[in-house]
Amino acid sequence: MLARQLDALHPSFDTSPSARCRRCCLKFGTSGQMRRHICSIGDVMRRWREMLRLTLSVAVAIAVLSSCSSPTPASSKPEGTSPAIVAEGPSTLALDIAPRSIQIHMNAIVVDGHADTPQRLLFDTTFDIGARQATGDVDLPRMRAGGLDAEFFSIWVPGTVTGPPAVERALRLIDSVGEAARGHPQELVLARTAGEVRRAAGDHKIAALMGLEGGHMIDDDLGLLRAYFALGVRYMTLTHFMNNDWADASTDKPAHNGLTAFGKDVVHEMNRLGMMVDVSHVSDKTFYDAIEVSQAPVMASHSSCRAISNHPRNMTDDMLRALAKNGGVVMINYEASFLSEEYRKALETLGGDVVAQRNDMEKKCGGDEACVTLATSRSNHALMDSGRLPRVTWQKVVEHIDHAVKVAGIDHVGLGSDFDGATMPIGMEDVSKLPRITDALLEKGYSEQDVAKILGGNILRVMEQVDSIRLSSLTRR
Repeated sequence: MLARQLDALHPSFDTSPSARCRRCCLKFGTSGQMRRHICSIGDVMRRWREMLRLTLSVAVAIAVLSSCSSPTPASSKPEGTSPAIVAEGPSTLALDIAPRSIQIHMNAIVVDGHADTPQRLLFDTTFDIGARQATGDVDLPRMRAGGLDAEFFSIWVPGTVTGPPAVERALRLIDSVGEAARGHPQELVLARTAGEVRRAAGDHKIAALMGLEGGHMIDDDLGLLRAYFALGVRYMTLTHFMNNDWADASTDKPAHNGLTAFGKDVVHEMNRLGMMVDVSHVSDKTFYDAIEVSQAPVMASHSSCRAISNHPRNMTDDMLRALAKNGGVVMINYEASFLSEEYRKALETLGGDVVAQRNDMEKKCGGDEACVTLATSRSNHALMDSGRLPRVTWQKVVEHIDHAVKVAGIDHVGLGSDFDGATMPIGMEDVSKLPRITDALLEKGYSEQDVAKILGGNILRVMEQVDSIRLSSLTRR
């Protein structure tokens, strides 16, 4: 298996070498020994040949799995009661939702823009996505209960991990998504296009898509960007929490004044490939640079509204308007601190206590990012229960959706939960609770057609437009 191949190679690259040698240094020796840096061309070429073989191995596996999907096209789910309602009816109806709302929700194609579940797939050997779990936010039974038809699984590597080790871990995460689909072929299918998402929904299967969360994983190499696209990645978040070598992040000190010249080349290449440009996590200047440079609509895979919670990860009203003018879509994030200004300020006030708790969690969890996320969510909910943090409920998600619609327009808003990667609001603890959003929007007076756009229609439209621009660039050659 690819995971064992990667383990055998061992991520022995130095993650913090000098700038001169950052992309080619290996370190050898045990923890008590002096490490020596090897930067010869031969060492680099041997390593990249190994990486290429691994990339090709994953590509072959992805191609085989994708070819197993049904060729029969379908534009929407069949009318009437879906298998999800039959199989998971009690848990869905327990949400006290109007039957009409459930029917509308289950008949729509529901797409979520961002979930960090691959961390569990890779690091938690006991995790089976096909079984209902007592912890976490996402598994196939709860996806069925929540009427979710497609999930963009996040390929995320922390910004502190750079160079070849980041590439290796990204490949392992991509492989974990492919293995999940291989292990559950009757329920989960890999998808790369809007058409494949619709086909999967028509076949009563859940579509697994992938987004690369952080441009540092391309290691300043457009060839790697192309390799990720070949492996099925259909969007890339230009930065994560930290700046990379060519773009500024929203939660780091500016270093490049937005996108560098190479960063603009990255956006151009994404347009050419048909890969969506994701502007979540980026600084305001990087956002506007990306909007200016991109020839295709952009997307924000998991961002909310700064007018409601003044977090730099959220989008200002001017940004929402610019994104709408570009034709893009903002997919609302459910993280409590992005939803509630009161919660965000209280979390800041706790400051040192929160940092100390997180450091303790990281020590206990080791390198298991899924473990850290679960522990953080548990801790934050305990703080809400004790009154040290204000309670944030699922209705705040609807408030952000409604605000984004009023500013950007109904064609430019979607869902980007950040399931398995954030602290969910009370009442939206996992994917099974999604029908609540549909019910609340209908209660607010949204039409069935407009709700369907928010649930998935808008992101599918952006996917189609991005792919259309790719195809038009091919005909101009």
